Amino acid sequence: MIAVVGHADVTPESLGLLEAELVALLEGEPDGEPGVVRAGGGAPLAFARALRVAGRDLVVVIPTSGMVPALLPERDRVPTGELLLLAREVRLLTYDPVDRDACVGADEEIIAGCRRLVAVWDGSPSNGRDATAHLVAYARSRGVTVDVLWPAGTTRTGLRVAPGRR
Repeated sequence: MIAVVGHADVTPESLGLLEAELVALLEGEPDGEPGVVRAGGGAPLAFARALRVAGRDLVVVIPTSGMVPALLPERDRVPTGELLLLAREVRLLTYDPVDRDACVGADEEIIAGCRRLVAVWDGSPSNGRDATAHLVAYARSRGVTVDVLWPAGTTRTGLRVAPGRR
């Protein structure tokens, strides 16, 4: 399986750039392996759309609390609706979607079960809000193949995202 992590605050214009790069990456691999994302906007949404174009299945991981889906932060609700429409499979994982550390732990669990990670990452270091650098290092330390993607022209809004978003 191929997982994706990355910045949630990419601009709407950048989603199209990311999607095109992700389609090219996916079409370069003949195995048709499915992709997995944690519910949310930004990189997961671009990856889900690319998977559809490439004819691959999508697995969406949504947070639960006591086996009941947890309420996502406001900014992630609409993108997650689209993810669920594109999904072939939905998996439940217990974590708090507004707790940064819980979301990083959920991403680590997803990455641990994958062969490959695609990181939509501008190369910035991890900080109190953005954990993409940490997740890339985590994947590499586990022997997971990592592809870093940041197409020319991709930009971030710079807006503070909810604590659980990358």
